[in-house]
Amino acid sequence: MSVTHVHVHLFYGADPRFYRKGEDIGCLYGYHHAESDEFALSYSQDARERLPMRLLRRGLKAVLGFDFIHTLRNRDEIMRSDVVWTHTEHEHLGVALLLLLNRRQKRQPLLLAQSVWLLDKWPHYGALRRWAYRKLIARADVLTTLASENAALCRRYFERDAVHVYYGLNTRDFPVQEPVAWQPHTPVRIAAIGNDRDRDWESLISAYGNDARYTVRLATRRRIPSSLRASNVEIAPAAGLKKQRELYDWADVVVVPLRPNAHASGITVMLEAAALGKPMIVTDVGALKDYFTDAQAAYVPPFDPEALRQAVDRLVAAPGDALRQAQAAAHQVTTRELTTVQFAQQHVRITRDLMSRRAAPRGRSVDEARRRAGGGGAQAAQPAQATQPRSRHQAGRGQ
Repeated sequence: MSVTHVHVHLFYGADPRFYRKGEDIGCLYGYHHAESDEFALSYSQDARERLPMRLLRRGLKAVLGFDFIHTLRNRDEIMRSDVVWTHTEHEHLGVALLLLLNRRQKRQPLLLAQSVWLLDKWPHYGALRRWAYRKLIARADVLTTLASENAALCRRYFERDAVHVYYGLNTRDFPVQEPVAWQPHTPVRIAAIGNDRDRDWESLISAYGNDARYTVRLATRRRIPSSLRASNVEIAPAAGLKKQRELYDWADVVVVPLRPNAHASGITVMLEAAALGKPMIVTDVGALKDYFTDAQAAYVPPFDPEALRQAVDRLVAAPGDALRQAQAAAHQVTTRELTTVQFAQQHVRITRDLMSRRAAPRGRSVDEARRRAGGGGAQAAQPAQATQPRSRHQAGRGQ
């Protein structure tokens, strides 16, 4: 069996050599689950930096919209791989530029370009940035997204289909625990967690702040204006897995308030809450129903504090309904295999298809593979049976 060499290019700070060092956790996002006799993975490495270089790299990233210095430092591994996997546009745009600058290399790696925030920002970009990004995106062999709305925007903006890849939970950190009972405290305990730019903390605090029926713990690194502070709302970051688990354990309900977006903002918290058996109240934006249905989460309209408040009150008034919702959500994680293992295996399937078509006789090009891999768009196949990692280096990680 021939071995496919995959380079996983992640952001500066996600080097598996240092990520949660000593915990044997593998690669952030679970890409290491793709390791096998068939797939050999390498990972982007972080170079040590002095302050002036760090400022230069970050400054250039702010100007370009991607971290090209980090990409250049990893160019050798990128250029000798068969395929490059990326997690966001901050990585794939840099890799695309590197490949275009080395276009004379006879055999270049294929590029799987996963976008997260790019499509939300696209209408706000100027003409020059859009032109440049289109040139770079055209170099990608397959576009992937984590939400059907983002896939639809790929067709709208780039006239290309995108493969909808389902994000997954690290079930080693958050083992799925289907609840057997649910009874709220008095006052009801509400947890909200997240650092995404699309969190709507104003609606959350407007809904529950200064109301003795609720006590709220809000965990974020984002700055909350003093005008939103409330006596019953505790605001503090939940740094580290231990603190996050303590917050979830404390909570009766997990609320995910969001601004309109197209990239499934909040899905990580939803997966964690579902695995731990917590009823969820979530703003109905970002194609989150790709992952959880109305029976598995209580969805509310955006910017509607009254709807957020009423959703909690309904759960408190009907504990049996809240329990069934939490049970259904936990069951969804298991039956749909919304895990990091399956997230990696979706990349494996896309890559197998691309590699088989690269090796096919002339006339069946990578462009055909692009069409085939992306032909399902938002209707991409549901996750199939998970495959366990077989690498001697990574076996047993992330379970």
